[in-house]
Amino acid sequence: MKVILLENVKRIGSIGEVIDVKRGFARNFLIANKKALYASKENIKEVEKIKLDLAKKDNDKKTEAQKIFEKINNKFYLIKRLSTENKELYGSVKPTDISKIIQEINKIDIKPSLIQPIHEIKSLGKFKVKVSLHSAVDAEITIDVQSAESIQ
Repeated sequence: MKVILLENVKRIGSIGEVIDVKRGFARNFLIANKKALYASKENIKEVEKIKLDLAKKDNDKKTEAQKIFEKINNKFYLIKRLSTENKELYGSVKPTDISKIIQEINKIDIKPSLIQPIHEIKSLGKFKVKVSLHSAVDAEITIDVQSAESIQ
């Protein structure tokens, strides 16, 4: 299915580009999140007219992402969880938990979908986590998981 991109999408393409993607990806992600339009002749002409506006909006998003990057990149966040004697967690640390910690400490609202742990966090220790703030801006934070007081 051919679509026209309305913003830069990592590993897919840039603004105004007509690309061919699978139907489900186009409908369920690109078009649903207003990142693309169906590639009809009318839409192609419309996107050509508003291409400069789209580029400016994308640049504004990138600037905002850069500000957040400077605040959180290479930061350490401490999470306390209940654990077993062999340092395994009861459950795991999810992106929603990481998002809440960043919100509490830095007062920055980051969607959990933008947070990608490099490895699943199921034990105590330090873990690198990638935060995709923009198609061109990725921050890396460290999550330090320590044991909370044990249940009596």
